[in-house]
Amino acid sequence: MRIPLFIAIVLVLSFSPASAHFFPNISSIPPSLLKPNNTAWDAFHKLLGCHAGQKVDGLAKIKKYFYNFGYISSLSNFTDDFDDALESALKTYQQNFNLNTTGVLDAPTIQHLIRPRCGNPDVVNGTSTMNSGKPPAGSQNIHTVAHFSFFPGRPRWPESKTDLTYAFLPQNGLTDNIKSVFSRAFDRWSEVTPLTFTETASFQSADIKIGFFAGDHNDGEPFDGPMGTLAHAFSPPGGHFHLDGDENWVIDGVPIVERDFFSILSAVDLESVAVHEIGHLLGLGHSSVEDSIMFPSLAAGTRRVELANDDIQGVQVLYGSNPNFTGPNTVLTPTQENDTNGAPKFGSLLVHVVVAFFLSFVHLI
Repeated sequence: MRIPLFIAIVLVLSFSPASAHFFPNISSIPPSLLKPNNTAWDAFHKLLGCHAGQKVDGLAKIKKYFYNFGYISSLSNFTDDFDDALESALKTYQQNFNLNTTGVLDAPTIQHLIRPRCGNPDVVNGTSTMNSGKPPAGSQNIHTVAHFSFFPGRPRWPESKTDLTYAFLPQNGLTDNIKSVFSRAFDRWSEVTPLTFTETASFQSADIKIGFFAGDHNDGEPFDGPMGTLAHAFSPPGGHFHLDGDENWVIDGVPIVERDFFSILSAVDLESVAVHEIGHLLGLGHSSVEDSIMFPSLAAGTRRVELANDDIQGVQVLYGSNPNFTGPNTVLTPTQENDTNGAPKFGSLLVHVVVAFFLSFVHLI
């Protein structure tokens, strides 16, 4: 059961924060943190190719994953049977992430399932914010509907509040170098809207409160360790932005492109995640445009910080354009308006410890 928002905020503020793991660049991460887990892969491999009608140990965890992100609505049937509910959830997930809607746990689908991602759900109360919520192909409205989405009721910061303040949880002890990453992330959004963002020393009074936590941090939605759920954020005017302190956060996220090293990389670009979660703080939901900031997942070792047209169009529907912005300003209708009642809903990413090995395996076949 979800903890009421006001109680969750009190609990979070009273909980011990995480001592987050920060690295200046990818090459500075100790090799011991980049090793794949072969044993975990052996346990996960048996799910490849699973389809309706089968019963395979481990499918219950797949169902739990889909429940956590809204694709399954009931907690009562977490068995290892590949039933109709799982097949329907899988097809919706495949449609949302631009995969072939086979209803089978094929390799491309599993590769997406094990990607680290945002903790906010893709489907709320049975309604998707992504591809599965779009009009079908051939619809008369297909050319006027964008991929961006909002929370229900289209919450936004008040029109009178164009300068939003933000502060960092003091117990995290973040350096100026780390704080500058968030400053750059806020700048991405201020460049295209009339909003400005100013850091303040007062955590309690700030509009946006940023903190790193590990595991169960008493908001009802525990973090799950490295390479799982990366962060979650509250819709306006909640202003709470939590990041998983157990991740290997990279400050200057310039990826190393050599295939062997890149494929086993268990590092996350901090700015990429910050820009995405700020989108939620401003009122945007998830998008199916893979190059957009509001796409839910982020492959290990990658960097995505530039706003796509879809992101820009969505946030400008809410706030209008920065007078100095000269880029696209076409106003389109969002696909859906979904919410999480002002708080994120997410769960542990299934067997996240196998991400590195699976990606390196894919390169070899």
